[in-house]
Amino acid sequence: MADFSSWDVLRNLLFAMKWTVLLSVISFFGAALLTPALLLLCLGNRKKGRIFFAMYIEFVQGTPVLMQLFLVFFALPLAGIDIGPWGTASICLILYASAYLLEIWKTAVDAVPQGQWEACRVLGFSFFQTLRHVILPQSIRPAIPTTVGFSVQLIKSTALTSIIGFEEITRAAVVMANASYSPFKMYAYAALGYFLLCFPLSLLSRRLEEKFQ
Repeated sequence: MADFSSWDVLRNLLFAMKWTVLLSVISFFGAALLTPALLLLCLGNRKKGRIFFAMYIEFVQGTPVLMQLFLVFFALPLAGIDIGPWGTASICLILYASAYLLEIWKTAVDAVPQGQWEACRVLGFSFFQTLRHVILPQSIRPAIPTTVGFSVQLIKSTALTSIIGFEEITRAAVVMANASYSPFKMYAYAALGYFLLCFPLSLLSRRLEEKFQ
């Protein structure tokens, strides 16, 4: 049985926290790059866009992230593609985050009155001109607080990647708990680590919501 001092636990968790933060950043910004393309696809063709939106959202949100991790982690090697825990975690969380960001951003766009689309069409604006000059400036502000708030959920979702061997906070806590037979102590420190990452973002989200209201 290994004996970990409080400093050893904190040092190991801080090292693992670095990978948690990095994976969260990659997933969030990867989704932020993917989502605008998906949003344009939804808005550009109303009928097909609605079908695609519904199918994509229902599939990603309707299946556990854990199952998605397993599918990618075990399916790709069967096709001769081995991307390891890092690649699997990044792909799955980017897709997971993009589904939620797509719903958040599309809801913000749909909140703009339909009459403004029609007015822009009468004025001769193209689809992209309407989005750039009229729709997006009005929809960005209400979408920001919810987007920041979702980043908290994304950080907590990184804990699931421990099941495929990704070295983040939960994985480090599991390893130390198994080695020391002190699960309460290790998981308590891990919970504190997640709280320190998530609480500032939750506070920022509430502040932004109050400001934009």
